[in-house]
Amino acid sequence: MYENIIVERPRPGVGLIRLNRPQRLNALNQATMQELAAALTEFAQDDEVRAVVITGNERAFAAGADVNEMLGKTTVDMLQSYRFKQWEVVRTFPKPLIAAVSGWCLGGGNELAMSCDMIVASETARFGQPEINLAIMPGAGGTQRLTRAVGKAIAMEMVLAGRFLTAREALAHGLVNHVIPTELYLEKALDLAEQVARKAPLALQLAKEAVLKAFELPLSEGLEFERKNFYMLFSTEDKEEGISAFLEKRQPTWSGR
Repeated sequence: MYENIIVERPRPGVGLIRLNRPQRLNALNQATMQELAAALTEFAQDDEVRAVVITGNERAFAAGADVNEMLGKTTVDMLQSYRFKQWEVVRTFPKPLIAAVSGWCLGGGNELAMSCDMIVASETARFGQPEINLAIMPGAGGTQRLTRAVGKAIAMEMVLAGRFLTAREALAHGLVNHVIPTELYLEKALDLAEQVARKAPLALQLAKEAVLKAFELPLSEGLEFERKNFYMLFSTEDKEEGISAFLEKRQPTWSGR
């Protein structure tokens, strides 16, 4: 079905998308982004999938956008290509999204990883926004998400000087959740996704929305948004099941309603 990605369901409740352009270090061309958006749309509509992992291979998560598609392009060409339409599918994906990163994670690859909710990195992972070396700049959220994750000083050095962060540096600066030996990083990401997938689906969706709003809203508005989502969960069947299971000391069975 797909040429540039591989789609799997390796664990209960977990979807897996592998970027699969190894000859190009998984560079994110338009075709790959279109396939990624299509796979995410399918997973969003699949009630059996409650969390999704995006990964590449041990050598590269994604080494950036495919610069071959940029050569000779004008401002009008870029505006009319709807290049970032697929990125909105990633940004608005309603279920927990985990990036499993090994090797190069640069430019658009780093922007894709940061668009996910959590990042599990291998010890060989390298994160960067080196667009400045091509006389361009990040365009898929690199200046915004990176600054929110690592702070102004480090973001400026990465964006303006092309600095790369090692996996350990990324962990120290809050960019990633875990650093794992290369042979185990994908298993760790799948374990995390499976752990998340065991939770109530509607609670996952509304909690994810609330955390993301913390980056967009003033505190008072964020607290109001959080409280409304909290109240909404009291109209779900899963809330009753969760509290009953806790009091009865048994495992809950979620209905997603």
